[in-house]
Amino acid sequence: MHLDPFTLHRPTSLQEAIDRAGALAGRCDFLAGGTDLLPNYKMHLNLRPHLIDLGGVPELSGFGEGRIGAMVRLADLEADPRFARDYPGVVEAIRSVATPLVRAGASVGGNLLVETRCFFFNQSRLWRESLGYCLKAEGDRCHVVPQKERCYATFSGDLAPALLVLGATAEIAGPGGIRRVPLAELYDAQGDGIHRTRLQPGEILVAVHLPPAARGARASYRKLRIRPSFDFPEVGIAAALFGTPDRIERLALAAGGLESYPRLFPELTEAVAGGALEPAVLDRLAAGVQRSVRPVHNTSLEAAYRKRMAGVFARRALAALADPPAPAPGAAP
Repeated sequence: MHLDPFTLHRPTSLQEAIDRAGALAGRCDFLAGGTDLLPNYKMHLNLRPHLIDLGGVPELSGFGEGRIGAMVRLADLEADPRFARDYPGVVEAIRSVATPLVRAGASVGGNLLVETRCFFFNQSRLWRESLGYCLKAEGDRCHVVPQKERCYATFSGDLAPALLVLGATAEIAGPGGIRRVPLAELYDAQGDGIHRTRLQPGEILVAVHLPPAARGARASYRKLRIRPSFDFPEVGIAAALFGTPDRIERLALAAGGLESYPRLFPELTEAVAGGALEPAVLDRLAAGVQRSVRPVHNTSLEAAYRKRMAGVFARRALAALADPPAPAPGAAP
């Protein structure tokens, strides 16, 4: 594997990055941590001749007071005692991402916008050529569900579910200015593994904002993967409880690793507000998640198994909320 030549652009302001993206429309990618993009480039997956490095854009840096810049490194959040105390579920998700070395380079924005994955896509060029390529790269046919209209690659980030359950919003900048949307609306439930977000051409994810109520909420993240020390999620379930286990003010559940976008389950959780987080409720919610998700056979694990494990891991994530909260590792007392 090798990197083909490309032109690297290093803007020093958000506006410069937006302008550069506009001038290179259709011929560039944004480079954040590069922990997923550059390995994909080495596999010759959807190469662009220009990369816009966001590392020198100050508006994308820093975290505090409920704001997390898109270029903040996962390792920096993981190591911050105050952040670990305030948002334990987010740190739990961060610690499940790849390895410490990858987390040292990977960024928050990169994980939220990480490329979708599929057994037929994440292969060498020679492997893909022998198959006739696929709808997501150079081909015109999906091999997961054979047809030529929709890509079934799966969302593979860990942070999105953990932030969705806390009610996060996304700050987005582009040619039309700056806007904020609920993080759930960043992802397109009607899209596919190629067109998976609602970002407009040239737009940049600037930061994620967490509401005051998210600070200190009981939250958890549970992840199924083949190699616990490295792999992307086969199932990723996040849960958050506002209130107490004896009286639920609001409960949220989110899943990743199962479909082309991370999703919340308000149709399941809204019904339990005002009640208690008791075993029968855990069972009912877990069964609801299992019924709702629609994985396909595009990873190393069978779709039916991942569907069943979605229920198992949902119950585990919920059960963690009913236990007395434990201090986050490294958190200040």
